[in-house]
Amino acid sequence: MSSRPRAGAPRAGGAGTAGPRHSTPLHRAEALRLLGSVSLGRIVFTQDALPAIRPVNHLLDRGEIIIRTQEGAAVAAATRQADMEGVVVAYEVDTIDPVTHVGWSVVVTGYCRPVTDPRDLAYYWELLHPWTEGQREHALRIRPDLVTGLRITAALPASATGSRP
Repeated sequence: MSSRPRAGAPRAGGAGTAGPRHSTPLHRAEALRLLGSVSLGRIVFTQDALPAIRPVNHLLDRGEIIIRTQEGAAVAAATRQADMEGVVVAYEVDTIDPVTHVGWSVVVTGYCRPVTDPRDLAYYWELLHPWTEGQREHALRIRPDLVTGLRITAALPASATGSRP
């Protein structure tokens, strides 16, 4: 029996029958607004000289991304070993419909450092509730130096754009 898909069958990860898409770059302010509208993202950092990624929940406070973490977490260890500016990380959030494949994606690159002010820690403790079990007594702050984003929409049919065959 062949493991190849039938002719005309949608492929895994493919567009299926939803049609072509169009991507539009987002301005920084819109990208940060969208990032702040969701609570789950993925932090990318270096662990043992290799890229590592973890899903985390976050909040956006005064233009910075805040996440809570536990003492032994790899990302917390990476920030403790960094200089005063912090360690470079990437942070990604998105909302993509699994059927239509439309939505948006935002990627932030910047310096991550521990939150050390006790008042800030108490404030984030109240606002940011971890979605997995376990203590998250530490907080990290990501300064968004580079912000990029895309909005993915269904492409208009050629007849709607005034194009001729």
